[in-house]
Amino acid sequence: MTTSYTLPHGTTVGELIASGTSCLTQAGVGFGHGTANAHDEATWLVLWQLGLPIDSPLEDEQDAIDNQAVTAEQSAQVAELFDKRITSRKPAAYLTQEAWLVGVPFYIDERSIVPRSFIAELLADGSIDHFLSDKTRKVLDLCTGNGSLACLAAMAYPEVEVTGADLSTDALAVARINVDKHGLQERVTLVETDGLSRVPGPWDLILCNPPYVNADSMSKLPAEYRAEPELALAGGTDGMDFIRKLFAAAPAAMTEDAVLVLEIGNERAFFEAAFPLLPVFWLDTSAGEDQVLLVTRAALLAQAKLLAQ
Repeated sequence: MTTSYTLPHGTTVGELIASGTSCLTQAGVGFGHGTANAHDEATWLVLWQLGLPIDSPLEDEQDAIDNQAVTAEQSAQVAELFDKRITSRKPAAYLTQEAWLVGVPFYIDERSIVPRSFIAELLADGSIDHFLSDKTRKVLDLCTGNGSLACLAAMAYPEVEVTGADLSTDALAVARINVDKHGLQERVTLVETDGLSRVPGPWDLILCNPPYVNADSMSKLPAEYRAEPELALAGGTDGMDFIRKLFAAAPAAMTEDAVLVLEIGNERAFFEAAFPLLPVFWLDTSAGEDQVLLVTRAALLAQAKLLAQ
């Protein structure tokens, strides 16, 4: 059954955003790729199509642009973009080829998962800094995707060298665009690898936003998520397949005081069932305290010894 919807229309920026919000709501599209609701996504799409800054002041803000006039041609172009968003069910980021993390823009296309990791927040606000040694110099972003976390780590820690690693050559091609875009060629290296096989370290800090969606959840994902590379999402029956291999191999690839920061999304129950003996630190993000965790090399070694008994 086809869902009916009225495409956005209007003579001002505010009218296009309001009617665009209604349009996306009527169409029942899925969110979660940079926006969490119809209004925010409508705002993003309208501003992008009109060539206006994504942080343009709106509504009651000073110098708000809600009443800025738009031409009939511009209104038609906005409507066309919304129609494409709805009919394709692709994440808006694939249509704009732009995604933002902690205020930093990154290029993105269908070759890589849309960047949305909460690890970005932790790099930006310094939440993991007190876990790091003053000798921290080598950082690995495993499952780097479009390279956004690798770039953000390099920006957050000017004294470190970062390696972004991924199994997907397509994703690494997108990551190369972002490393070059932000002028980080001298500090961010990109490597094709299956897990840690070609990046043995030793690393002082490992960041990883791996495929962790469990099989049941994969079968129920909205179309927007199915538009992304399955390789970057599917984590096996309980979502922990990649993480099991990572934890087994990680201690040998980490320096003595190294830590590993891991994103697991909504899979905490599966994580704790898979690793009941492993002490971890749950880190607070805008999504709560059960999306991202930190584990030390010592904890991983201790777990391995317990499992070997």
